[in-house]
Amino acid sequence: MFGLGSKDIAIDLGTANTLVFSKSKGIVLREPSVVVKNTATGDIVAVGNEARKMIGRTPSSIVAIRPMKDGVIADYDTTTAMIHHYLKEAMRAAGTSWRKQTVLICVPYGITSVEQRAIISVARQAGANQAFTIEEPFAAAIGAGLPIWEPVGNMVVDIGGGTTEVAVISLGGIVASESVRVAGDAMDLALTQYIRKKYKMTIGERTAEAIKMEIGTAGIMTDADKDLKMAVRGRDLVTGFPKTVEISAEETAEAMKEPIAAILDSLKQTLEKTPPELSADLMERGIVLTGGGALLKNLDKVIAAETLMPVVIAENPLDCVVLGTGKALDQMDQIRRQQSIK
Repeated sequence: MFGLGSKDIAIDLGTANTLVFSKSKGIVLREPSVVVKNTATGDIVAVGNEARKMIGRTPSSIVAIRPMKDGVIADYDTTTAMIHHYLKEAMRAAGTSWRKQTVLICVPYGITSVEQRAIISVARQAGANQAFTIEEPFAAAIGAGLPIWEPVGNMVVDIGGGTTEVAVISLGGIVASESVRVAGDAMDLALTQYIRKKYKMTIGERTAEAIKMEIGTAGIMTDADKDLKMAVRGRDLVTGFPKTVEISAEETAEAMKEPIAAILDSLKQTLEKTPPELSADLMERGIVLTGGGALLKNLDKVIAAETLMPVVIAENPLDCVVLGTGKALDQMDQIRRQQSIK
């Protein structure tokens, strides 16, 4: 494990997006974790951005698959094909070959040993010489620039597509943590169900994600937030015809109330398990939000109001996990001693 070369890469294998970091080039790939497959022949039709464009628009013989569910592998063969494609693209972008390639993959904190072995096996089948995993909240804390090796409490909340990882870290180890399979995808589903129930209209997952990103908000809103509206197109459940309705930001807050409450519960449970000395540090240092979910409008205000603690959004929340995993490539021996890499 010593003397890792510049060819080694780090992967944030997310439910929604996959990011690849090369030691020589930085982030070389950022694409959706989507694969389009021909069910008749078993052939892969498209991967990543091209595949995402096809979601909801494919004939019956072609299906769009998200091979990762809740941060773990749901479809082994498709995940292997996806990782192989992304690693090949990353190597081309970095100008390196597969020779003696070490791959470090980020995984949820609550992952089982079976799920972990499956991810390592997939990476090796995709062509990696060596494959290791690192826990997601630990990588997020490194990427956010927190002083994780010092004897002080650092709290990170990483809200991805499939999972939310909450962790208190001190002296290079996770002291208390919760992993809940509620995150960005659950918010999208909540919006879909709300519109279906209130407006008798069905929308696709891309439309739900667009609503969340454009006008989505957590509970605490300003007057300007309340005025935000968006025209949403879908299919009328009664007539079957196309339909357009106008959704307000206030409605998105109502729709996403349950998944946000689940995230807050996991945060509270982690705080309850935190030793008093570290709790005192957290009151002073606050909570750092990472992941795409950290960008949900007013979520930081809701968390601050619930915990009575300062809340900060990381400088680059979308990239914190992959950047932290990339930095961990230089600290493999040190981190392995803390049993965060397996």
